[in-house]
Amino acid sequence: MPSTFRDYETLAGETARYPGRSEGNLVYPVLGLNGEAGEVAEKLKKAIRDHGGDITSVRETLVKELGDVLWYLAACCHELGVSLEEVAAGNIAKLSSRAARGVIHGDGDNR
Repeated sequence: MPSTFRDYETLAGETARYPGRSEGNLVYPVLGLNGEAGEVAEKLKKAIRDHGGDITSVRETLVKELGDVLWYLAACCHELGVSLEEVAAGNIAKLSSRAARGVIHGDGDNR
């Protein structure tokens, strides 16, 4: 069982089989990431339709789909030569900066 992002990346990498692996090929993992994120949205949509938004009935399925999202995210990071830890740290730094400057709301990448 992985206890860190690094552990997860190592274990996920052992199961990675796709064209262009380790050659900087982002196409396959990005398409997979998009597909799996779409599956998360689809499960939530059906929970809204069939259960009035109560996700209890689909929680386990959502967790599994989020695991697939994480796997493809790790594959994207691998192809870019960056770690999940670096991506997470950079994201928190960006969001913390926005919060400190009072621009957490709104849109645009360069706030």
